[in-house]
Amino acid sequence: MTKIGFLGPKATFTDMAVTKFFPESSKKAFSTIPECMDAVLEGKVDMAVVPLENAIEGSVNVTLDYLIHDCPLPIVGELTIPISQHLLVHPDHIKNGGELEVIYSHSHAIAQCHKYLHKNFPNAVYETTSSTAAAAKLISDHRLSKMAACIANSLAAKEYNLSVLQENIHDYDNNHTKFIILHRDETVMLQNKEYTNAGEKTTLMVSLPTDQSGALHQVLSVFAWRKLNLSKIESRPMKTGLGNYFFIIDINEEVEHPLIPPAIEELEALGCSVKVLGRYKSYLLK
Repeated sequence: MTKIGFLGPKATFTDMAVTKFFPESSKKAFSTIPECMDAVLEGKVDMAVVPLENAIEGSVNVTLDYLIHDCPLPIVGELTIPISQHLLVHPDHIKNGGELEVIYSHSHAIAQCHKYLHKNFPNAVYETTSSTAAAAKLISDHRLSKMAACIANSLAAKEYNLSVLQENIHDYDNNHTKFIILHRDETVMLQNKEYTNAGEKTTLMVSLPTDQSGALHQVLSVFAWRKLNLSKIESRPMKTGLGNYFFIIDINEEVEHPLIPPAIEELEALGCSVKVLGRYKSYLLK
């Protein structure tokens, strides 16, 4: 049986994505994204599913940076799920009432609900946790003296026996998160006929030549004249000094598109360093 590592504990959004896409697999929770990715390299799990990007808050930088600098695993799949954030409390809070003093959650979840929180709980203290489910577990353990709540999903409410104080508190309706599936074998091509295949992608890491005027324009031209559709271009620091960046580029074309290999060759001829991070299918989970 395939073993899937995910950002835990139980009932994170990552857990939800894994449960939907890999219903027959065994799961193993890890407390951090790097631990989850390391587990694949070390052979503790066959694959890892980690968050990559949220429609409201953007990229999960720890995933990108660890993937590039520390854990070079190929991306073999992408999952996108809708995100609904709820305000959860311990059942005793409902009985006792009182003003919330502290709200726990992952930093991205807190940011996704900023307007609601600012309007309804302007005096509350916001404490970050490693995941939304970790916040739910903290509330469930009932070790907190303050009137506390957390932001998490409906799965966490059920898993940790919490009461829903308010549903759907995220600020924008089109709230989705993308997760990537990592595997040691780059040739793995995951398929699931139960879910909509949103297309195929090739993800590249591109480092520009040093101090060359118009280098980024040249890079984009390589894709433009070939009419290769780019869905994302994002810069991240190379961690070698200020002003040094690499670029993550998503090409929304079939992984076997005949013009992608010559595009990579042209980039290298321009003096760019190019690494293929993955060729994979993208799925939309309801």
